[in-house]
Amino acid sequence: MGTPARAAQPRVDVQVASRLPGIPPPALFRRWIRAALAQPATLTLRVVNAAEGRNLNSAFRGKDYATNVLTFVYHEPGAPELLGDLVLCAPVVAREARQQGKALADHYAHLTIHGALHLAGMDHERPRDATRMEAREVALLARFGIANPYPADAPG
Repeated sequence: MGTPARAAQPRVDVQVASRLPGIPPPALFRRWIRAALAQPATLTLRVVNAAEGRNLNSAFRGKDYATNVLTFVYHEPGAPELLGDLVLCAPVVAREARQQGKALADHYAHLTIHGALHLAGMDHERPRDATRMEAREVALLARFGIANPYPADAPG
């Protein structure tokens, strides 16, 4: 009797195009993504500077500012393999971590998991979906010993 088949681990290419200090090593980004995704995936995670983050957000979302995380989905709904890109803007992540009093690596973990869940089809447009997505994020972060990133008094 053979060993049971194991789901393929997501394949993650990590690119760092920012020189800011404190960016986690590629192995950590891969661990966070693998925890978040329950199906095969091929993706690139790119950590960018403010100019690249702003250009991407402007070109693809029509918003002329850098944002913390962008998820680009290339697979069709229901596809057996997830395909996409996650883009994290290092200066925005660092600023938010400082403002929110969070460890920088913990904030990177949260945003990486958040982006990966978007890749898997989750969203937070409706309150019910936001509650479901946030609960999944909190549970995944707890596996890494990271506290709930959502303030108790924040609206759902």
